[in-house]
Amino acid sequence: MPLRNLLLEGSRFALEAYQKPKEGKRLRDTHVAFSGSPYQHPYDEAKVILVSDPFSTNTSYYEFRSADIAFVEELPSLVDMEGHVLLFVRIWVKKGRRALRCTPFLVEDVLR
Repeated sequence: MPLRNLLLEGSRFALEAYQKPKEGKRLRDTHVAFSGSPYQHPYDEAKVILVSDPFSTNTSYYEFRSADIAFVEELPSLVDMEGHVLLFVRIWVKKGRRALRCTPFLVEDVLR
């Protein structure tokens, strides 16, 4: 099998490397931190999806506008039992901005 068949083109994620903020105290006053695995929004390039616990069976995700994210910190990567590695980050979002929090669930009757 030719080597070129084994190589896949990597995808780029449009996040800038974290730079320590000049005023760390001020950042905490004006922003809120969220941690998770980042993904590009499937149809809106101006948004980012952050999955809070991607390997959990009970997970949720956040959706933020890229313009509302001030800083990104890379955290230690996550590895599952099969060896899949996911990037894990902490993002700092400006306070007062609108975002979406979604928690999928199974619709069932509630027992009384």
